[in-house]
Amino acid sequence: MPPINHATITQDVLRPTLVEVNLARLAENLRAIRQKVAPAKVMTILKANAYGHGLVEVARWMEQQGADYLGVAYLEEGLLLRQNGIRLPVLVLGGIIGNQVPLFLQNDLTLTASSLEKLEQIESAAAQLGLPARVHLKIDTGMERIGVHYYSAAGLLEASLKCKHCLIEGIYSHFANADAADLSHARLQLERFNEVLRFYERRSLPAPLRHIANSAGILQLPESYFDLARPGILLYGVYPSPEASRTVAVRPALSWKSRVVYFKVVLPGHPVSYGSTWQSDHPVRVVTVPVGYGDGYFRSLSGKAQVLINGRQYPVIGRICMDQMMVNLEMGSAYNGDEVILLGEAGGAAITVEHLAEWAGTIPYEILTNINTRVPRVYLQG
Repeated sequence: MPPINHATITQDVLRPTLVEVNLARLAENLRAIRQKVAPAKVMTILKANAYGHGLVEVARWMEQQGADYLGVAYLEEGLLLRQNGIRLPVLVLGGIIGNQVPLFLQNDLTLTASSLEKLEQIESAAAQLGLPARVHLKIDTGMERIGVHYYSAAGLLEASLKCKHCLIEGIYSHFANADAADLSHARLQLERFNEVLRFYERRSLPAPLRHIANSAGILQLPESYFDLARPGILLYGVYPSPEASRTVAVRPALSWKSRVVYFKVVLPGHPVSYGSTWQSDHPVRVVTVPVGYGDGYFRSLSGKAQVLINGRQYPVIGRICMDQMMVNLEMGSAYNGDEVILLGEAGGAAITVEHLAEWAGTIPYEILTNINTRVPRVYLQG
């Protein structure tokens, strides 16, 4: 048997389940956000595999679109960007461990200093390696995650002025409730952040790049834009919550599709899938689709989700399996190879990420970021 030539294998003969990412929509969303926050710069947030859209490919596209900064959660995400030739400034937003610092410096990644101890570790490593460190100071104004508390931030800011090997490029915080209808807590956080920033004003010093506006802040709190805004889920065309004002027009960039791989007629009293949780009292046409919770299509969608086949909406029945699920057509028709829309639009109908989140009892963020990496991504520029 001759060896397999992997170069000749195209996607159409591999798994029929895939994610399509519309790069043109990402560009449109970025333009709309930029227009909203101008003259502030924009840091596009690419953590969690760019919210399921594909870290490296989206970063390349953002670079082509002239993005100012990129933001990720972890060191390994930043390293992957550098290994793939991305040269834009990259801020790692998450907490760091001291022994990670040399990798930041050697790869020109910007660090978050969330405490005096972290700043001292960065300064020491930069001195030892003879490499400059780009640093953003993190202030906790009410999230209680990472960052020096706003009421004791002066010590960190004082120490930062004495650093000889750290370039203090930015200072930032993060909203906990900017996506709510009641913005009182978000405004309290903003007030606390402004008070911290007066440290520079009192010393007649220019402040570093100031940023706190996430997607919800961009939509609802124009006074939070400062020098830099950080769109996350909004960049991908999804609003952060039902309560958040739609003050920026964006459209989803991701569609999730599969195909029918099996058609059968299920007789009355013959239950479908594990646990025998669903059966019909009359003959029904059922198709099998090769996608399951192993791909990130949540098991909690069992018996709740809908899909689109040939422009019509049909229910998912029985328990979703790791790699497959079943759909009830009743007396509708579908053939092997017919497209199945798990998330996206067809024939004037749509399955939105908000629909999936509601059916699964979660939030849109979790739906997008849980689409497994074994699902191929295909990128469209039209």
